[in-house]
Amino acid sequence: MKKVLLTVFALLFVPSIVLGAIGVGVGTGKIIVDGELHAGTIYQVDPVTVLNTGDEPSDYELAITYHSDQQEMWPDGEWFSFSPSTFHLKPGEVKVVDINLNIPIKAVPGNYFAFVEAHPVVLANTTGGARINVAAATKFYFSIAPDNIFQGMYYRILSLFHNSAPWGYIILAVIVMAILLTIFKKHFKFNLSVKRK
Repeated sequence: MKKVLLTVFALLFVPSIVLGAIGVGVGTGKIIVDGELHAGTIYQVDPVTVLNTGDEPSDYELAITYHSDQQEMWPDGEWFSFSPSTFHLKPGEVKVVDINLNIPIKAVPGNYFAFVEAHPVVLANTTGGARINVAAATKFYFSIAPDNIFQGMYYRILSLFHNSAPWGYIILAVIVMAILLTIFKKHFKFNLSVKRK
């Protein structure tokens, strides 16, 4: 009876000993692109080094994520391409992943920030249990310059209105009303008076 209880006790705790841990790390703290980038251009930026810090092999991929309270603009995740897009790492192995940044023609000039996040590829969970995901990220900063003086002035005024809302819009409405009133007075004559009977 003691052997049966000992065997059952051992079998209950063996799975916790056998289970491995999946881990991930990045060897690049942050990427800052020097100089201002231009819309419609493709840039190859500094690569990210990804390492398997766990004790079992896994497939990995990179993705773009954001901080919800960041002041900088969010670049679209589709602006980025990674080579290789997915890769397999054994425990302790390292992979250097190249990053291409494809800025669209209609990109808004300004300062951008995103996290380049490395994480294990998560397959659909068919067991119905909970799963804890791990990730590591590199900070990525860059700026897009306006292509001409008019585009620069347009986006500068747009950002001033956006940053000073709602007062910027109120001032704009007052200016537009004053201009319309001036034009109306110039082309139309009207007389407002009260007549007594």
